[in-house]
Amino acid sequence: MYTCAKCGAAACSMNMREKMPDNCPMRQSELIEESFVKYGSEDNHEFYVTASELEALGYGEWVRLREIMELCREMNYTRVGMAFCKGLLAEAKIIDRIMQGNGFDLISVICKTGGIPKEKAGISRKLRPEGFEAMCNPIAQAELLNSQDTQLNIVVGLCVGHDSMFYKYSNALVTTLIVKDRVLAHNPAGAVYCADGFMKGRLKLK
Repeated sequence: MYTCAKCGAAACSMNMREKMPDNCPMRQSELIEESFVKYGSEDNHEFYVTASELEALGYGEWVRLREIMELCREMNYTRVGMAFCKGLLAEAKIIDRIMQGNGFDLISVICKTGGIPKEKAGISRKLRPEGFEAMCNPIAQAELLNSQDTQLNIVVGLCVGHDSMFYKYSNALVTTLIVKDRVLAHNPAGAVYCADGFMKGRLKLK
């Protein structure tokens, strides 16, 4: 079992292989080499190198939205998809305005597309048990953006698990701009930083 989260050797980033722990993933040299070869494929090479070099260009200066736009510029992407949550409609409008203003064709699809009642999908727990609630529809979001031949898709606030299904069905590569956290104003890292303090109870830590 790999436990990089507990490692203090940092043999990988420091190029000090003699300090590798016994369960270091780098000991799987064949797997590592097979993975590395894939960066050279036609599908991966330009995208990976471009994304990696952007780190050096905008490190500590570019916010994530700009970094996404710079990646698209470097890759000559003009048709960008956005799959967003209805609860972040206001944010989606701002993102749309910014990206359109920077010359991108932003194609956006809301999570409730299709207007399908939750019951039809077998969902019994609802926020309003007696009222109509449309199911989130991440597969349709992906397929609709696929039909528009988007070159990169952006996720904005899709629910936990629904984002996973969107990633699964998207033809284009996906990057996430906003991660949903209804309690922390969409800043889930806040719970991590406060895990031993204010958030201990919310995380059910013993």
